[in-house]
Amino acid sequence: MYFDSVNAALTMEGHGAFVWSAYVITFLVLAFMLVQPLLRGRRLARAIRAEQRRQAAELPAEGGGHAP
Repeated sequence: MYFDSVNAALTMEGHGAFVWSAYVITFLVLAFMLVQPLLRGRRLARAIRAEQRRQAAELPAEGGGHAP
């Protein structure tokens, strides 16, 4: 595709708003799909560490750490 100017590339003979908005929407959806699992993984790792700390804090209170 060849355009005479930057303005011609942006307007695309009246179709530029539709074309560029499609590119922006596609980019946003792809970015969301890439970032969301990373954020979920961090949240899960934080929850697991917190649970492990809670369990470690409960162990001495349960029986003093001695086997029956």
